[in-house]
Amino acid sequence: MIVVKRVFLFSIALFLIMPLSVYGKDKNASAKGVWVTCFSAEKVLYSKRSAFELIKFCKKSKITEIYLQLYRSGKSYYDTSINGRASYDNMLKASGVDTIDVILKEAKRCNVKVFAWVNVLSIGKTRKVNIVEKFGDSILTKDQYLRSPMRTEDVNESDKYYLRDEQLFLEPGDLKVGEYTVLIIDEIIARYPDLSGVHLDYVRYPYPVPFLPRSSFNRFGLTYGYGEENLKRFKEKKGLDPLSMENNNENSLIWDDWKRDQVTNLVERLAKHIKDKSPRMLISCAVIPSCDTAFSAAFQDWPGWLEKGIVDYVVLMNYTKNNQLAKEVTRSALAHRGKGKVYIGLGNFLMKNDPEVLSEQERIIESLNPDGIVYFSYDFL
Repeated sequence: MIVVKRVFLFSIALFLIMPLSVYGKDKNASAKGVWVTCFSAEKVLYSKRSAFELIKFCKKSKITEIYLQLYRSGKSYYDTSINGRASYDNMLKASGVDTIDVILKEAKRCNVKVFAWVNVLSIGKTRKVNIVEKFGDSILTKDQYLRSPMRTEDVNESDKYYLRDEQLFLEPGDLKVGEYTVLIIDEIIARYPDLSGVHLDYVRYPYPVPFLPRSSFNRFGLTYGYGEENLKRFKEKKGLDPLSMENNNENSLIWDDWKRDQVTNLVERLAKHIKDKSPRMLISCAVIPSCDTAFSAAFQDWPGWLEKGIVDYVVLMNYTKNNQLAKEVTRSALAHRGKGKVYIGLGNFLMKNDPEVLSEQERIIESLNPDGIVYFSYDFL
């Protein structure tokens, strides 16, 4: 009897100290998500069958979050009345049904969250989008030489040394950008109320390669934020002209803080509006993985957003085949959770021919206990 009692007590003790994962329920298990582009080779938005396959795949792979791209390069891939409908009409013509409705219905049945992925400031390579046609070229951000970020425009000697972007960006310091984006997001969440939240992307300034640590180095490189309305507002508020002020450390600090605030204010405005409309909706942002680069070059203070509770979580675009770098960036980022969460985005597209590298990277990242892991993208899973 004594032996039986001891065995019983030992078994109870063992149960209490064993990891929950042994019993199929790990309290520290990361959420799993996937980015699904509107131009996906799988034609998710253009085929009812592909829409069903997406949810089937997620359920099988234990992916619980989908970031579905609905607004990209100033174009709407959803049922819109305020923006151009050409992309959405092509979707309807190809599928015969609104595939977003199909995805949301199936996702709800399978307990999968779907986020509206919105590219906020990037408008791609063309000015032929509604927001530019409505407000004109002045709504674009410019560098200190008043050029757009497009490397094919206004080429000069500096382009031999600095690599500009391949897309145009809106100016976050122009309040009309925020007003227009609010209309876009309003329309999306009103039309698709079963969405779990909004995933904001390209909420930053463009940055060239190599990038400058601060604006006092302007004479050596390129930096952005010189959009017409942003310059005007800065002059009115600070009494300084970024184009002619003395380029010293004090002035550059004021100017850089201003630009950072414009991005943060935009994110805060969008997040607050979404929460006011639908408090249950989650706000996530795709962000530059390195805090230093994000803060100094892209003016994207995502650690500050988490600290202030502006967003629910961020997803690091931690795209690299270097597993040591992936580890170090992740370790650093997880120290900045603040009031929110940090998900790690893996660039599985880089490792489509190296599954063992991806597998090892997954293992490394999971060992650091992030709040979630997201794959870019569905096509390469």
